[in-house]
Amino acid sequence: MNQTEWWASESFWRKTAIFVTAGMLVVLIGLTFDTVNAITAGNGAVPPYSVINQRVFYRFDDNRGYQVPVIGDEAPLFGKKLSEQEAAELVSHGKLTVQAKNCMNCHTLLGNGAYYAPDLTKAWLDPGWGNEAARERLMITFLKDPEGNARTFGTGRRMPNLNITDEEAHAVVAYLKFMSAIDTNGFPTGFTPIKQGEE
Repeated sequence: MNQTEWWASESFWRKTAIFVTAGMLVVLIGLTFDTVNAITAGNGAVPPYSVINQRVFYRFDDNRGYQVPVIGDEAPLFGKKLSEQEAAELVSHGKLTVQAKNCMNCHTLLGNGAYYAPDLTKAWLDPGWGNEAARERLMITFLKDPEGNARTFGTGRRMPNLNITDEEAHAVVAYLKFMSAIDTNGFPTGFTPIKQGEE
């Protein structure tokens, strides 16, 4: 009479599948809570929304081997210091505008999107804006009239006029400043930030 080994029985593998699935579900739930915590504004690598009230710049970190964002002195966006709630509302409006205008059809944000136009992950620190003093004004002017203020950097590619309102333009700039303050572990690679005031 043939007797099946315990480890070869259907019952053993059925129970094993149930235990492994249940174990992975517990791990997945734990990882989900950990991820949500890590990507929430004000935790870990993501600063609070009120970071738009401060100077954001980059410095090379010898220990990490790449540039990291540094939150500096007070430097309110558009000259007006916002409360955490006001900053959150402005940044959220900017994010929704970026989504509504389908910016990721051409641009990349945090590694997602297209590669036709410049990566916007660190757009606030892009040296193409010339200098820190003129950056806010140039960004607003460009967003409201990209055709009249074309910045092709030799590619010939031009951003279409998306009919961005003044309010939307200010919100998008706030969103881009907030994004630049996120510690993205050196992404995008090889990014050279705008020349900073003390340089």
